[in-house]
Amino acid sequence: MKKVLILCAHRPQRSPSQRYRFEQYLPFLEQNGYSFTYSFLLNERSDTIFYSQGNFFRKVLILVSTVLIRLKDCLRFKNFDLIFIQREASFLGTSFFEKCAYRSGARVIFDFDDSIWLADTSPGNKKWEGIKRPQKFYTNLRRAHVVIAGNSYLAAKAKTVHPNTVIVPTTIDTDHHVPKPQLRNGNSIVIGWSGSLSTIKHFTTLLPVFSELKEKYGNKIKFKIIADKMYSEPSLNLEVAIWSPETEVDELNSFDIGVMPLPDDEWARGKCGLKGLSYMACGIATIMSPVGVNTEIIEHKKNGLLAQTAAEWTEAISMLIENKIWRDELGEAGRKTVVERYSVEAQKNAYLEIFRHA
Repeated sequence: MKKVLILCAHRPQRSPSQRYRFEQYLPFLEQNGYSFTYSFLLNERSDTIFYSQGNFFRKVLILVSTVLIRLKDCLRFKNFDLIFIQREASFLGTSFFEKCAYRSGARVIFDFDDSIWLADTSPGNKKWEGIKRPQKFYTNLRRAHVVIAGNSYLAAKAKTVHPNTVIVPTTIDTDHHVPKPQLRNGNSIVIGWSGSLSTIKHFTTLLPVFSELKEKYGNKIKFKIIADKMYSEPSLNLEVAIWSPETEVDELNSFDIGVMPLPDDEWARGKCGLKGLSYMACGIATIMSPVGVNTEIIEHKKNGLLAQTAAEWTEAISMLIENKIWRDELGEAGRKTVVERYSVEAQKNAYLEIFRHA
């Protein structure tokens, strides 16, 4: 049995990045001879404090505690065959712990799924941005034996530093995310978005489009989001569902149309299309901005739609509102795409091979 230490930020099942990047592969890897030990930096209580507004001194104490956690890890690195680092080992702008892992004798796998060489801090921690030093990303790459990138854009960036970079797309468990069309038979067509409030700015870029559609279609349509916290938008009479692992799939299946707007910038080009993939896995007709990997996931008018300008978004959503048969056809084709290319089942053997040859 090969022993693997996982260095990550959050407790199991807390972070979408962790759930969809590696956690859903662990049972399969365990069946193939690997045992896993978690070392995460934030427990449930410290997590709440860390991502809140204010609480300066309590956050300092939490940061000190995360350093102590990693120092203890350094003492046991040599006891493991593999060390799996997801995104970064520390919240601070240091690569010290990645270097210690690399020099321990264990093989190091580094996984990332965002443009983490850029500064991107949660709203509650903007004043801490200076201590993160995102450029440590390049040093962290050099302190790994293999790098896993979530898409081709990220892989190209990593390969400038580390030639042993492989792509494993962010994947969906299509045995869990399944279509439930019976939940979409309401009196109104639901246009939905799912994500954390840290990215609600992307949803709000479509507010002019939604207002135009609301004026055009009235009560024939409604708008809904699934988010980690409450949010209001009075102009839309928006329905908000709080995300939970128990209700996520049912809430997604209440959507008739799923939207994933993104700006065309360097951070967004590194995104791995998770929102869109989760809609598609549930058989929901999906519209995405033609940014980054979205243009690889969506084949326009075959398994979903791509829209960039406000006029294109208005036209795309209107066509789907008015044509249920096409909504159903795009939903079925989208589900097929996820099953064949972006599912755990489709990628699990590739993931296993990375571990075997690390």
